[in-house]
This record gives sequence, C-alpha cells and structure tokens, in this order.
Amino acid sequence: MPILRLLALLLSSQVVLAEPVRESIAPSAERQKQLVHLVRQDCGSCHGMTLQGGLGPSLLPEALRDKPLESLVATIHGGRPGTPMPPWHRFLSEAEAQWIVEQLLAGFPD
Repeated sequence: MPILRLLALLLSSQVVLAEPVRESIAPSAERQKQLVHLVRQDCGSCHGMTLQGGLGPSLLPEALRDKPLESLVATIHGGRPGTPMPPWHRFLSEAEAQWIVEQLLAGFPD
C-alpha cells in the first residue's frame, strides 16, 4: 500500500524535471565574436587569460572533458552560489552558454 500512495503522490504533484540540453544552435557570426571576447576578457579575468586557470579552474578541454555538458552550461548561466563564479544569465542566453561550453570543449577560438 505505501508504494501506491507514493505513486499517487508523484502523479498528483507538479514535479519539474530538469530539461535536457537542447541541440545547439550557433549564434550569429557577430554574436560569436562578442561571446569570444566575453570569454577571453571577462572569464579570463578569473580563469586566466589563456583559460589555463587562476582564481577559477582551468577551462581547457582536458579539464572539462569529464564534466557533464548540462552542468557546465548551468554553471555559466546560473553561477555557483557560495563561490566567486557569478551568474551570466543577464548577459547571455542558455543556448549561448551551451555554445560557449561546446567551444571550450573543442579548444576555444582566438
């Protein structure tokens, strides 16, 4: 009987599951230039100008490879409370954060 009660509770509740990362849609060429600049300058101020690490950890592909894409996107978009990592949702969309992560994993462009 407890299993049926739990099932009824789950079915009647408004459980919101995390959305999976969607298929990437590349920003326009102009926006890509802006995002590259943002990463090199703003992210680079903590993660090192060559993204090898500083106050924040390295953002090189080998440092990120074992981390889930969804987690990296969430970290950029929403920040990490209790750490110096701020949320960037005021400056970029979640899709743009995903594009940045994909670029970081591929070796970030100049």
